[in-house]
Amino acid sequence: MNTPMHSRFPNYQQATQRSPHTASSRRGPGPMIAGAHAQTTASNAQMVQQRNAQVAQDNEIAKRRAKKPTDKNIPEGVEDIAIGDGVQQYKQLREVERRLDAMMMRKRLEIHDSRPQNHDRTGTLRIWISNTAENQPWQGRDLDENAFDFSTGIEATYKVKIEGRLLDEADDEFRDDDEEEKQEEEDKDVAYDGDAMDHDGKKDKQAKSSKPVQARRKLSHFFKSITVEFDRNKNLQPDGITAVEWKKPSVPPNTSVPPREADFDSIEFERKSDENIHCSINLQRDEFPERYALSKELAEVLDTEEETRAGIVMGIWEYVKAMDLQQDDEKRLIQCDDRLRAIFKADTVFFPHIPDLIITHISPLPPVKLPHLIRVDMAFHKDPQPTIYDILVPRENPLKAELQAIIQNPEYPATLRQISTLDDQLAVVIQAIAHSKAKHAFFTSMSKDPATFVRRWTSSQKRDLEVILGEATRGGGEDGAGEEFRRGGKDGVWGTQNVRESVGLMVAKK
Repeated sequence: MNTPMHSRFPNYQQATQRSPHTASSRRGPGPMIAGAHAQTTASNAQMVQQRNAQVAQDNEIAKRRAKKPTDKNIPEGVEDIAIGDGVQQYKQLREVERRLDAMMMRKRLEIHDSRPQNHDRTGTLRIWISNTAENQPWQGRDLDENAFDFSTGIEATYKVKIEGRLLDEADDEFRDDDEEEKQEEEDKDVAYDGDAMDHDGKKDKQAKSSKPVQARRKLSHFFKSITVEFDRNKNLQPDGITAVEWKKPSVPPNTSVPPREADFDSIEFERKSDENIHCSINLQRDEFPERYALSKELAEVLDTEEETRAGIVMGIWEYVKAMDLQQDDEKRLIQCDDRLRAIFKADTVFFPHIPDLIITHISPLPPVKLPHLIRVDMAFHKDPQPTIYDILVPRENPLKAELQAIIQNPEYPATLRQISTLDDQLAVVIQAIAHSKAKHAFFTSMSKDPATFVRRWTSSQKRDLEVILGEATRGGGEDGAGEEFRRGGKDGVWGTQNVRESVGLMVAKK
């Protein structure tokens, strides 16, 4: 036997023993901890225990719900023994309640069905385009007549301002011609001070001041981008720029207050020039849901040139139903007529595939183009007038918020819970009335012939107890040779619920 080295050489320090696989084990995931298996097993057992407890709780709730009385109808015969007309009044109230519930459910369904149609509403967005000029040759410069160079070193510039405002419905739809002419005359009397929005009149501002202040949509809310393209060669531009563009920054969908870059009523830019310039202002719409331009074939079916994707699918569905193009065996399979065949290039179409098939027939809407002449001459700036455009833009129906409040009213669930509680209380009262009516019938029959009633009642109770316990002889103690015991089928004695329960109890005992 080998003697350990530390016993023969006590002063020798033995090196720490290492496994020959230490280097390779370092590359692995590390040592396995035995305690993790026990912890995993324990956690699985806890999960199973929690699941069983949840199942037991659900079963207990189901049993309580099954025992809860639900009948709210007055038992038959109560009106004959009740004093007064309370039973008739209760039945009338039940009938009114049924009608009211049916009406409320129908109205809620109508509101749900009409919500997609509430967005089909337009408003008028009025846009003012104006410009000012600075350091133009006609704007009186101090020049030295004896100098050879007549330049002042100051370059001529102009500043363009684009403003927009959504007109109120009262101004947009319900004003008559006389009021509009009167408003135009008042606008002519207003002196131009560089702010084109003031030309809309002071009367509207006074009318607005009396109305409650509400959140309104601004110019930047209606467009994704605003591009100004100059109708001039790049080489002729003093700064070499032929277009000015603003793009809306990305805004999270649930942002209540947009950033300043995406929340404004007017936008300005300044450029160098001492000549009048033609330009085109392109406004790219920002709508949700987005509308698309339809192809000629699709527009012929939907009878419109612009529509959203959901509106396109709904329009095709209405067309299919109106023309009775559904197949009898498979309702989702559409038999195309000439119009649909021109769109889908097939004789039959599976309706769930329509949203993908219409992609080739829709295209983004073209931008709104507003031509404008930027003027820097003296004749124009003696009495400058802005260029005004009215654009139809989609706007939300004012009833949408009210309908949404009705559908998603926070008080509605609380009201339903209160009604459910009252229904439960009413069912308990009706159950008590039924028990009282049974007691009344019991004691009334007993008072007429007590001996016969008690004898029949005890015999009936004995027979029921034997049937429940499964100890009853054939016929429950009665003569089993009777005709009713010979007759089989569901209508006979052997097809009754008592017989089935008795057979179940007998099988369970054995």
